[in-house]
Amino acid sequence: MVSADGASAQMAGLDLAGFGLLVLFPFLMAYAAASDLLTMLIPNRISLALVAGFALLAVTGPMGWTEIGTHLGAGALVLIVTFTLFACGVIGGGDAKLAAATALWLGFDGLGDYLLVASILGGALTLAILFARTHPLPQRVARMPFALHLHDAKTGIPYGIALAAAALLVLPETEVWTRALAG
Repeated sequence: MVSADGASAQMAGLDLAGFGLLVLFPFLMAYAAASDLLTMLIPNRISLALVAGFALLAVTGPMGWTEIGTHLGAGALVLIVTFTLFACGVIGGGDAKLAAATALWLGFDGLGDYLLVASILGGALTLAILFARTHPLPQRVARMPFALHLHDAKTGIPYGIALAAAALLVLPETEVWTRALAG
């Protein structure tokens, strides 16, 4: 039997790690997707908040130093690859930072699935937007500035939507999720 103090301490740890996984991470992903859709920008504060949230998870959650190191390695690897793609003009800087900050949370455990799911969702999103751009906007939608901007062929694709959706689909399948919520 666990004492009341022991149960409270265990719940406090679970609450902090669980808060990051169940509230902070999904909120920041949704915010990144909405921001990218509406403004074609993912503010730096989102990626910084993800990094800070991961630091909180690493300190309060069930992660050991080795696992924290592998998560940092996953984030660094994604940062190097995505900033190379950014430098070549393939993706936006916000997308690069969001993907790297997300990789921190997923680690190598979920990185392959994340990249695969983000690619599939991003491809579908790209095709849908390109198809929509071949048709005139309905009058009601044409009054929305973000829709006009998104419909413009000179505008890029808000790939942050795919990155965020993929992260939300993959995170619950990772070891860090399972262990943090198991207490």
